[in-house]
Amino acid sequence: MLLGSYYILRPIRDTMATVFGVSELQNLFTGTFIITLMCAPVFAWGASKLKLSQFVPGVFWFLLVTLLAFYELFQLAPHNRWVAAAYFWWFSVVNLFLISVFWTLMADVFSAPQATRLFAFIAAGGSLGAIAGPLITTSLVARVGVGGLLLAAAGGFVIVILLLYALMREKATLRALDAEAQQTTLDHSLPGNPLRGFALLFRSSYLMKQATFLLLMTWIATVVYFLQTDLIAKAFPAVESRTIAFADIDLFVNICSAMILIFGLGRTWQRYGVTAGLILSPIIMLGACLGLLAAPNLFMVQATRALQRISQYAIARPSREVLFTVVDQQSKYKAKNVIDTVVYRFGDVTAAWMQAGLRAAGFGLLGAVGLGVAVSVAWGFVAVAMGRQYEAIRGASGIVD
Repeated sequence: MLLGSYYILRPIRDTMATVFGVSELQNLFTGTFIITLMCAPVFAWGASKLKLSQFVPGVFWFLLVTLLAFYELFQLAPHNRWVAAAYFWWFSVVNLFLISVFWTLMADVFSAPQATRLFAFIAAGGSLGAIAGPLITTSLVARVGVGGLLLAAAGGFVIVILLLYALMREKATLRALDAEAQQTTLDHSLPGNPLRGFALLFRSSYLMKQATFLLLMTWIATVVYFLQTDLIAKAFPAVESRTIAFADIDLFVNICSAMILIFGLGRTWQRYGVTAGLILSPIIMLGACLGLLAAPNLFMVQATRALQRISQYAIARPSREVLFTVVDQQSKYKAKNVIDTVVYRFGDVTAAWMQAGLRAAGFGLLGAVGLGVAVSVAWGFVAVAMGRQYEAIRGASGIVD
């Protein structure tokens, strides 16, 4: 339900980027990073003032209220560039918090052995929702417009909130009945100042490796996203057509991701370990970038973007989430949030300006792809180091503070 609603809203976000102007994408990314940097301490402050059982669903209630506000704005000014920019910034910030909070709760419910068995299937459930979202978008956008899609997503998030309450009750049940489950509770707040997450991150080599892994993954994603957005803006003049084009790509990516998560990733973890899942994405992207260097055309750009997203959603993301099952609750809810939001958007904005610099210097597509090759190699080394440290912590049954 979470990713089904998310993927109704995501093509609208990408369409708003084309309304604001593809040549100014780096400015949209800069604004997103600044807003995310401002929101991270607010998130930590909320976690320190509210019980986790109130705070977790409260994040989703906030999303629902602001989503309805954007419905009104689109009714009043459907083609306004600044409304488009505001939606782009809003969605680009809140979507990271929502996904981060969900996976934080999963890491707080299930232990490392349970996560190895279950996280691929939980992520597969997300992929099934991610298949439904683009189908809803492409079938309804011509009839109900952007406003109708926002209302459809709002209905989905109401169901998400109800499921969150059920998951929190299930955590209490598992804690009482299953000694293997995480033994933490949600009936308390997490004391500390609003910058506690940053302090936890910079003090831990384990968390810093995770931040570096995510940063490099984001650089690859942003470089390819720029190339794709530019091509779609040129190929489709109408806003609705662009929305359908983005949704069609989302649909293909999510079908492939679901197949991998249902039939492949869990078995890979159990047979070869989580490190194998972490290293696989850099290897795939290195091969895709080399292919793009050999044939720098529209088809290869689209294929590279699809491979990047499939490997990120179906392999890298769930593999990385398993790593948080061996850290303490403060690190799960505060440091993890900083990594998932601020570090992620820092990767976006730095990659966006690197892309703009390469374009200004006349390097174009080949310069961007060359950067992708170098990043993929560095990403692979970080993945191996991070995976080995996770296995050592799990083997010692330790908790990282």
